[in-house]
Amino acid sequence: MPVIGTRIDETGTLIRDGGAFYLRRDIGGRYELELHRTPVDLLEKRVRLVGTLVGTALVNAEGVAPA
Repeated sequence: MPVIGTRIDETGTLIRDGGAFYLRRDIGGRYELELHRTPVDLLEKRVRLVGTLVGTALVNAEGVAPA
């Protein structure tokens, strides 16, 4: 697992669980996302996530776009 402050650039599926959004990673596992906008049009689709790891499995997302 990367350390806090690590730059994240990964692909996976954007999912919603309760009130939170997650990236189900292509390589296994998932990240919870801190989002600046809500990408509801990308739910359940394959996306590319760019951001910074700010906690254990928590990413501050700078961008979520179709992969």
